[in-house]
Amino acid sequence: MCPHCRAFITTDDKVCPYCNNTVGPRAIERRSPSDIAGLIPASRYVTSLILLINVGLYAATIARTGGYEPDGSSLIAFGAKYTPAILAGEWWRFITAGFLHGGVLHILMNSWVLFDLGAQVEELFGQARMIVIYLVATIGGFYASYLWSISLSVGASAGIFGLLGAMIALGMRSPGSFGAELRGYYVRWAVYGFAMGLLPGLRIDNAAHLGGLASGFLVAYIAGTPKLVDRGMETAWKVLAGLSVAVTIFAFLKMALQLNRG
Repeated sequence: MCPHCRAFITTDDKVCPYCNNTVGPRAIERRSPSDIAGLIPASRYVTSLILLINVGLYAATIARTGGYEPDGSSLIAFGAKYTPAILAGEWWRFITAGFLHGGVLHILMNSWVLFDLGAQVEELFGQARMIVIYLVATIGGFYASYLWSISLSVGASAGIFGLLGAMIALGMRSPGSFGAELRGYYVRWAVYGFAMGLLPGLRIDNAAHLGGLASGFLVAYIAGTPKLVDRGMETAWKVLAGLSVAVTIFAFLKMALQLNRG
């Protein structure tokens, strides 16, 4: 969005085509201007990393299954939300379930949305807040699913709905017509997502979506967007992001140990 006339423009525009004012560097470019290893844009580093993990785990689950789509036993082995295992103390499944997918269409749809929406959240909130929002939304989503149903559940959509919640929170915190338009746009997308979950035969976990949306909204509303002058607050969010990464790595290590025992 052009900072001068508030018109929607592309990320490649250096001069606004509507008001002809020069558009300054985006917030993400001021915080981390260089690409990672010349391959992954800094503006979507976390998003790209999540996508790579999702694809890698999908390949591993179908390799274990021996087909084109993973079966239930493979998903359980790799850390799906599986109520009997969670009741036995395997809490880490609330995290690992968010990186697994049940079929080709499932992972393609989630990857498409995550690639677009994740980059927007990462640009506006920064990498540290993005990590915390996504992890908390994933845990909150699958915890809500665990409370609602004993059905097996996997997918990035809990975290994705958390990103939707973050954009709605940004709209709530932003004044005037900009905030109202932003909020309305993403509320509509959340409604569309929940409506799809009501269609028969799709087996969509709306409880995970609702839990993810609420968790992402809460974290983002508290967090706000990065302030270049408030270094203490930014350091705190980096510490929280580091803890989030550590917890996620620990969850994957628990999953790996479970696989070895199986």
